[in-house]
Amino acid sequence: MKTKTEFVCNQCGSVSAKWLGRCPDCGEWNSYTEEVVQPKQPRGIALSDAKQPIAINRVEIVNEKRRTTGIKELDTVLGGGIVEGSLILVGGDPGIGKSTLLLQVAANIAHQGYKVLYVSGEESTTQIRLRADRLHIATDNLYLLSETVFEPIHQIVKNESPDVLIVDSIQTMTQADLSSAAGSVSQVREVTSGLMRLAKSRGMATFIVGHVTKSGSIAGPKVLEHIVDTVLYFEGDGSTMHRIVRSVKNRFGSTNEIALFSMTSLGLKEITNPSELFVSHLERREPGTAIFASIEGTRPLLVEIQSLVSRTNFGNPRRMSLGIDYNKLVMSIAILEKKRGLELYDQDIYVNAVGGIQLAEPALTLPMMMSIVSSFLSKPIPPKTVIIGEVGLLGEIRPVPQLEKRLQEALKLGYERAIVPQQVNTTINGLSIHPVENIDQAIEITFG
Repeated sequence: MKTKTEFVCNQCGSVSAKWLGRCPDCGEWNSYTEEVVQPKQPRGIALSDAKQPIAINRVEIVNEKRRTTGIKELDTVLGGGIVEGSLILVGGDPGIGKSTLLLQVAANIAHQGYKVLYVSGEESTTQIRLRADRLHIATDNLYLLSETVFEPIHQIVKNESPDVLIVDSIQTMTQADLSSAAGSVSQVREVTSGLMRLAKSRGMATFIVGHVTKSGSIAGPKVLEHIVDTVLYFEGDGSTMHRIVRSVKNRFGSTNEIALFSMTSLGLKEITNPSELFVSHLERREPGTAIFASIEGTRPLLVEIQSLVSRTNFGNPRRMSLGIDYNKLVMSIAILEKKRGLELYDQDIYVNAVGGIQLAEPALTLPMMMSIVSSFLSKPIPPKTVIIGEVGLLGEIRPVPQLEKRLQEALKLGYERAIVPQQVNTTINGLSIHPVENIDQAIEITFG
């Protein structure tokens, strides 16, 4: 019998009968790999075994049981701790600290008297033990296993009955009955589905590590993120000591929460005052610097936005952003040119969010535009000033959510002046608040 094959995109899971250089669905180049089509076994379900629908008001509400990770910042991102039977995906660049953090979590849970099984497909048990010694980790409730085949892992879980399972990483795991290579779409999908069934049936919290692509997303099909309950991403430059863990999906808590850590010789340590991480305390403010009060999940953070505007030596000026959406930068420049009449068409413009954080909320546009104007005019923004606001395409300043919480954080860190949208009157003792209606008024109040 002739073997049937198909070509599958490793990025989005799109299937094609022939090889394609560029995926028509996700646009990725050279992402198609050939896989053998596995014959599906027919499964019959007796009608008497089928589940019946139930009225929503008759569904019994059961509060999920949580256990702490021993790391307060991580508990916040998870929504209050680890939910029993949950499947958690942790992604990030190589060497950024995924395995270190999970080994610390495993040790903390083991110290609480729970049984933890750490399965590695990339390292031997000796290598994990050496890393544990560097982190001063020693406990009898933490078990190590070096294995890449899912079936033996499944059997060991049944025999040992751990409370928490950690799999590092999902791209190294395979099912014996699939002929495709480790890391392929079918292997990643099937192994993750098997881990999900195992976690739900046994009430066993499970962490899986996922590699990331060049663009920073989890390698493999998007179905991987759909299967799991929680998705955590490591952010930040691996060359620095700071690490940011962001929740982008959480069925048991709020999304877009972040945890901040510092990498030390003893592992990842929590940062108690995160705003100080993203703001440089300079006695004299340079032109191009603006302080922005952001909301990340439920917590306010003060972030420093830096801009550099200089005359270009080429026909087309460069626009570059780090930690800020490029399209938002281009839109802000167009508003300044149209509504304020600033001649930026011959200027290179670079914008950076200090500390490696990724900012996406709309309230970023006003402080970013003020930092660009500050650099262009070579006028520094007055010290101890915080700027918050969303700028519309017509140049109007639009209201932002949780304004009072942002201003309270600025006051706590010693800021005395705030430029905010003209919305519901907000009064905070010790803080001079300046409401603005449009971009012209914001520039006039900021630079006098």
